[in-house]
Amino acid sequence: MISKAVTKEVISIIGKENYFDSPEDKLSYSYDATPIIKQTPHGIVKPINVEQISKLVKLANEAKFSIVARGSGSGLSGGSIPVEDSIVLLTPHWNKILEFDKENLTLLVEPGVITSNIHSFVEREGLFYPPDPGSMAISTIGGNVAENSGGLRGLKYGVTKNYILGLEVVLPNGNIIFTGNKNMKDVAGYNLKDQFIGSEGTLGIFTKILLKLIPKPDHVKTLVVYFDNKINAAKSVSQIISSKILPCTIEFMDKTTLQCIESYSKLGLLTNKESMLLIELDGHKIVVEEDINKVKVICEQNNSSNIIIAENELKAIKLKLARRVAFSSLARIKPTTILEDVSVPRSELPVILEKIEEISKQQNVMIGNFGHAGDGNLHPTILTDEKNESELKRAQIAFDSILNETIRIGGSITGEHGTGLVKKQFLKKMVGEPAIETMQKIKSVLDPNGVLNPGKIFSLKPKCEGPLPHRQEQISNFLLQGAWL
Repeated sequence: MISKAVTKEVISIIGKENYFDSPEDKLSYSYDATPIIKQTPHGIVKPINVEQISKLVKLANEAKFSIVARGSGSGLSGGSIPVEDSIVLLTPHWNKILEFDKENLTLLVEPGVITSNIHSFVEREGLFYPPDPGSMAISTIGGNVAENSGGLRGLKYGVTKNYILGLEVVLPNGNIIFTGNKNMKDVAGYNLKDQFIGSEGTLGIFTKILLKLIPKPDHVKTLVVYFDNKINAAKSVSQIISSKILPCTIEFMDKTTLQCIESYSKLGLLTNKESMLLIELDGHKIVVEEDINKVKVICEQNNSSNIIIAENELKAIKLKLARRVAFSSLARIKPTTILEDVSVPRSELPVILEKIEEISKQQNVMIGNFGHAGDGNLHPTILTDEKNESELKRAQIAFDSILNETIRIGGSITGEHGTGLVKKQFLKKMVGEPAIETMQKIKSVLDPNGVLNPGKIFSLKPKCEGPLPHRQEQISNFLLQGAWL
């Protein structure tokens, strides 16, 4: 337990007006977007400068409590779920753009800036920040860096780590460093910057982020392609890439997802088709037009049934909206929506799509499947009810099977959502014991007292293991050892 004396020290550092511990506040920050699991924190803080964060982290080491940094709470792997005896450290109010460097094409921002606001700002200047996670309208850039977020444009442009030039970080001992710079080439010493990206808040707290910008493409073309067979859609994806065409986006949606989207958004989608690909190409106009024609031919060779090309930007936005509302559309169907995140080699897309359909039938669970087919990252989404113990158990078995199959064919248990709490028991199976031990050693050296987001990704035993969240009463006993915890 965090004592009253320690709480007073926290308040003396942070200011009474920036400390919150009412039952309502604790409830609000006891969960993130991950279904089912939650844990009440001891308190919540809103630091106003990096020095306060540094002092708070140093106190955590002395008093042996934990700190869980939190952006918008839109994570889907339990990464910002508090642990027992923890303080939640909020960063959304750190939302300033600090510097726009036109000469070097960089942007220095605070961690609480909303991702879509970065897009709007730089695009007004004719520039481009490509990473566009599905949650970009609410997610913060700090959260994006912590999870190494991807998005619809990841196929051509890569993910968050490809656009991070520097980070100001409060280390687990309270020291403050800035790693990286505006240089395009720099191999001086270890690459510390990349160690923090994707570390899910376990190795440091970000306070400044230096982003790389690129010129905005001058021409964009968007089309949707329908198929009566999802395997033909998957084959089209592989053939497009192997034909040396590199679209900005190739997104996949299955029939269940299409029907839910159309019911929700009334976008005029064809809901009698088994699957749809949303494809976008950008670059020089002549090249884009040539590639669009090549894409059409490939899809037709794979028995596509309908091809619709957006005639203007407004229609293109409407088509892309279908993909961006996929998750929220599925979430309307049942009380509990559990979104998975697996990544496989593109050549294995037909295999994993067939396996997911087979598992859905075997376990009698409803799965809507969509995702970034161009880079092999799918989001099978089970629609269930956590109050129905039998149904929830079948959902767990289904996800276990999907993750095991993903590992078997050389895929990853997470492409962009992170390991967090919900997948850490699969990590060893995927990467092996020596890799887990190496990760644990890095964490132990940087954070010997386990003060930053303990218990996420893996557990450290016996010294630094953070307690898992208390389960809600409605979670049945099988979940206590189950896939999500």
